[in-house]
Amino acid sequence: MKAGAVQGMHKEILFTGFGGQGIVLAGMIVGRAASLGDRRESTLTQSYGPEARGGACSAQVIIADKPIHYPYVRRPDILVCLSQGGYDKYIAMLKPDGLLLLDQDLVRSHGERGENLFAIPATRFAEELGRRMMANIVMVGFFTAVSQAVSPEAARTTVQDVVPKGTEKMNLAAFDKGYEYGLAVLKGRRKKESGEKDVA
Repeated sequence: MKAGAVQGMHKEILFTGFGGQGIVLAGMIVGRAASLGDRRESTLTQSYGPEARGGACSAQVIIADKPIHYPYVRRPDILVCLSQGGYDKYIAMLKPDGLLLLDQDLVRSHGERGENLFAIPATRFAEELGRRMMANIVMVGFFTAVSQAVSPEAARTTVQDVVPKGTEKMNLAAFDKGYEYGLAVLKGRRKKESGEKDVA
């Protein structure tokens, strides 16, 4: 799967991390942006480890152009990891051509994903913006840019609508940081591919 392929959409997306990172909120933003903003079908299911905060958790999102009959992710098209434990647990489920997005300061990839691996220092960016807890929003921005599973307008509007009142401005800044970083990564890859073709 190439980033940006959205026709006849049916995407299974898995956000994973640990309790307290806002994993479920990230999944909710993406699902809500898809349904209310982009007018697609979407579902959200979530799971927590027994420890709650600090334990493993995940949010499963499905986005489709047709009705969704089964709301659970079986083989993710996109896996988003904000913890090593989540990566270790779910990486085997990711489709061979699926996109892998990770926080590069928290997760080490064990295998080669080539052009389908996208990494961002989401937590570091959030800390630079003044609040570590916004790493999930930085990641949602990054996800929006590189996966194009939801439109940036819908995702940004949803972030503004769902974050706690009084934090909209800083969360939108976090979203924009991740989104712009994602666009820069894609631009860099296209430039590199173009250069490689010119050389060949």
